[in-house]
Amino acid sequence: MPPLRLIGQASSINVRKVLWTCAEIGIPVAREDRGEEAAFRTLNPNGLVPVIEDEEGVLWESNTICRYLAARHGRTDLLPTAPRARAEVERWMDWQATDLNASWRGAFMGLVRRHPDHADAGRIAASAQAWNGMMQILDGQLARTGAHVAGPDFTLADIVIGLSVNRWLMTPIERPVLPAVTAYVTRLTARPGFRDHGANGVP
Repeated sequence: MPPLRLIGQASSINVRKVLWTCAEIGIPVAREDRGEEAAFRTLNPNGLVPVIEDEEGVLWESNTICRYLAARHGRTDLLPTAPRARAEVERWMDWQATDLNASWRGAFMGLVRRHPDHADAGRIAASAQAWNGMMQILDGQLARTGAHVAGPDFTLADIVIGLSVNRWLMTPIERPVLPAVTAYVTRLTARPGFRDHGANGVP
């Protein structure tokens, strides 16, 4: 099988979701930075990375790409086929893409990306507070499972949320002590894919 074509800079958290998923599955990847804008938008009209292309065609949206790759390669450990077990994984993947992402955007864009539209100190503080609140929800879930986000086993939910946890730890905000999250990061660090694409010095 030829390497999977993956378009997007390796510093992107959403590109790293795909890279980590490929590492877990053992898929060879040919990653390239996005090229000329008009040509890129013929692949994804939203103008966002990542985009993949294989013999089946072009696909975009990072969490969808991760689900597709796991299903295509028969990795039911990463994405179960039983409806309830799959829903548990997808619930937390969707939570990451909606509630969790919405909470950190102001603080991350203001403090790390230094984006002028996110420079207001009050909005940064409100975002950091909301972000910590989301992480407390995650800490409670991890305390209940005692291991991973969707249950005792590692799944795609851990890839997308593990990267978000790394971003939370690397953003210069005050953070509460969350013992279950701390233990979770230790477990993730045992995985080469997380070391290469999560705990790699990139928020």
